[in-house]
Amino acid sequence: MIKTALLGATLALVPLTVAAQQVTLTAETSSVGSSPHYVDTTLAAVLESAGVATVQITEGATLTNSVQAVAEGRLDMAAAPMILPFLLSRGIGPFSGVGPEKGAEMASNIRVIFFHAGSHQIFGHYNSAKVDDIRKLDGLRIWNGPPRGAALTSGRAMIQLLAGLKDGEGYEGVQTAWPDVISSVTSGGVDAWTSPDGLPSGRQIQIAAAGGITLYDVPSDLLASELGQQIVAAPGHAPFSMPVEKYRAAYAGNDITIVTDDDTFDSYATAFAEIVPAGMDEQLAFDIVTAFLAGQERFETSSPMGPNLALTFGDVDGVSQGACGAVKIKMHPGAIRAYEAAGHTIADCLRP
Repeated sequence: MIKTALLGATLALVPLTVAAQQVTLTAETSSVGSSPHYVDTTLAAVLESAGVATVQITEGATLTNSVQAVAEGRLDMAAAPMILPFLLSRGIGPFSGVGPEKGAEMASNIRVIFFHAGSHQIFGHYNSAKVDDIRKLDGLRIWNGPPRGAALTSGRAMIQLLAGLKDGEGYEGVQTAWPDVISSVTSGGVDAWTSPDGLPSGRQIQIAAAGGITLYDVPSDLLASELGQQIVAAPGHAPFSMPVEKYRAAYAGNDITIVTDDDTFDSYATAFAEIVPAGMDEQLAFDIVTAFLAGQERFETSSPMGPNLALTFGDVDGVSQGACGAVKIKMHPGAIRAYEAAGHTIADCLRP
């Protein structure tokens, strides 16, 4: 934590028997309208209300940098796509400059306090755009992510899966920082876009305010293909499927058309974890997670996307959360203790 503040009052939301010392924590999250932003800002409100901590949040962060900052102990909390600790542990991708040995050392300093999978990959375009077939995207300018990181990897995978094209080879990938996504799309600078979004997505609703849009899932045959299954099973991904009528209902009242080839909206989810440094005080981690678990109703009712976040308010098996496979990551002992105190189980593969 960055600095100790005044002694807080006894935790109001949960039955702690001793008063918690309120602290000031730093956190970084993605841009407004995204599911990680909602999770982190709601968590901050829950912790403030519970007297556990005051959280100073930086919005619109590049989460690649945030993950490294947590690993180095320069940041207290961050929303982390699960692929990023995986890449860091190997010193590859956006962490190639770190190297394998240092990357493994840094990744070992990351701990999870809870999981979520609030976003899934979509492909979209304005109804006026020159997109006739999502399998034929040759020559288009497509926004596919921020300049680097997990979202860019997932976005490039989506275009390769849909149209068999690689960024710079068949289409022009456009990347901007998260705070600039909406302006980049609404300005007409791209023909289409792909991004990880919650449901409903504030980002897509803002984009649609400038004109009708169409959003697509992954066609069934492509999702079932060898490449499709590789992408779904890739580190940091998980399957996503929802009845299309429920999906459409989430965007009711907006000029957003949903296109699927069957009765479900199918794609791949981005598995996330809320991470902290391994050295975070165990009692503080316990208090944070205890307040998180007690705040379930607030998380699920404060936004329309709340019920669709796949937040871990119960037993945690690891596999469903995108861990305990290629991604090797551990939970903080204080978080484990909080889950068990609430009557939930934690998979052995998540224990330090």
